[in-house]
Amino acid sequence: MSPRLILQLAALLGALTVAIGAFGAHGLRPMLEASGRLETFETAVRYQFYHVLALLAVGVLATARPELRDPLDTTAALWLGGILIFSGSLYAICFTGITKFGAVAPIGGLLLIGGWLRLLLAVSKL
Repeated sequence: MSPRLILQLAALLGALTVAIGAFGAHGLRPMLEASGRLETFETAVRYQFYHVLALLAVGVLATARPELRDPLDTTAALWLGGILIFSGSLYAICFTGITKFGAVAPIGGLLLIGGWLRLLLAVSKL
């Protein structure tokens, strides 16, 4: 994954995160409150945005330090998978009411943690 692609994905996911968050806060708020899922939704958006910002930083770092590209690619891939699985499963719970989606959220969380640990190893070479 090129640094350019990482930055493009961060930009796209950043825009999507703001749109999802705004839609949830305004258009979906009554439904989320009625189902008791507002906090779940906010957690999904928050973790997605944290990791979008982290992806942005990794893209910049990969541009500045090409020798770190391979480990940073792995970091980015882990975070992308983590966003998809962690936040995606929480969104699925909110929109479907099927709580069994919560069983996969920890897998996404492990991918997010794995990305941070991979970053730790990557920057230890600085």
